[in-house]
Amino acid sequence: MTEQPDPSRPGAARAFRAIAIAEACSWAGLLVGMFFKHVAVGNEVGVKIFGPIHGALFVAYLVIAVVAARRLSWDARTVLLALVAAVPPLFTLWFERWALRSGRLSEPAVAT
Repeated sequence: MTEQPDPSRPGAARAFRAIAIAEACSWAGLLVGMFFKHVAVGNEVGVKIFGPIHGALFVAYLVIAVVAARRLSWDARTVLLALVAAVPPLFTLWFERWALRSGRLSEPAVAT
């Protein structure tokens, strides 16, 4: 049985959440790769694998953050927080959870 899309979540919010989680996972992979390269064994294969993956997901996160901000009517503070969250490791997870709890990943109300 296939799961039906949640009509209460707009597409931009679902895409943002997926990319935010993937970006955090790629950060974790890159950090593990850097540990093995610089501390444990001197082997840089983890950095060679996760470096480009993280780079692509970092850019995708920035793009989807701007798209989500427009579609979900985020204020400037929220947009800035979303963009800054891409820099420190794993902060996109924190931002995604905060945005979900605070209702910023819900469809904006339509004026009638």
